[in-house]
Amino acid sequence: MTLTPEIDPANVKVEIRNALFALQDEKYRDFQAKLIPTVTADSVIGVRTPELRKYAKTLVKREDVVEFLTELPHRYFDENQLHAFIVSEMKDFRRCLEEVERFLPYVDNWATCDQMSPKVFRKNRPELLGSIYRWIASEETYTIRFGIGMLMEHFLDEDYDPIYPEKVALVRSSEYYVNMMIAWYFATALAKQYETILPYIELKKLDVWTHNKAIQKATESYRITAEQKDYLKTLKVK
Repeated sequence: MTLTPEIDPANVKVEIRNALFALQDEKYRDFQAKLIPTVTADSVIGVRTPELRKYAKTLVKREDVVEFLTELPHRYFDENQLHAFIVSEMKDFRRCLEEVERFLPYVDNWATCDQMSPKVFRKNRPELLGSIYRWIASEETYTIRFGIGMLMEHFLDEDYDPIYPEKVALVRSSEYYVNMMIAWYFATALAKQYETILPYIELKKLDVWTHNKAIQKATESYRITAEQKDYLKTLKVK
């Protein structure tokens, strides 16, 4: 199915949509649509990620981009991706956080969720924690996933606290994309904070699927030693 852009140069949302169609790669569209099962194939334009990131850097400087950011939900997957990249480029923490909060209820796939990573969050980690806790406590799949992802990205190194994995371990969900992120979190945490994270695996504090997936991902990591991998494999639940 060939998608066609709209024509209305006075509308910034339509201007952006036309620009996305101008960057369309149909072979890439067909490939990408297969990787994201939660979006329909006819919602994928097919713009490569480097092009979206480049375009986002120009749009974030424009005052009228707010019209695009506030007109939700978007029609196309690529518009969601672009939205995520624009938000990720914002330099004002408060405004960025407001836009993340506005956008999260409309995130409907793992790619947009995982690729939204605001740079300004790195410099405002203490202020970010309250929001992360709220996101993790949400009932929305991709809001939970985003919150765990932000905890993994920003709070497993110098700002690590043992209370953080406790928050993640308490999450229970029937959603694949939530449980996969929990597994990813614990696999990464094992690589960075092995001694304090290992008891979560030894004491089987995760559900069985997530427990085994965390072990699998950890043993695939080059940051885990061979000895650690051998021991983790003995902890799999049969």
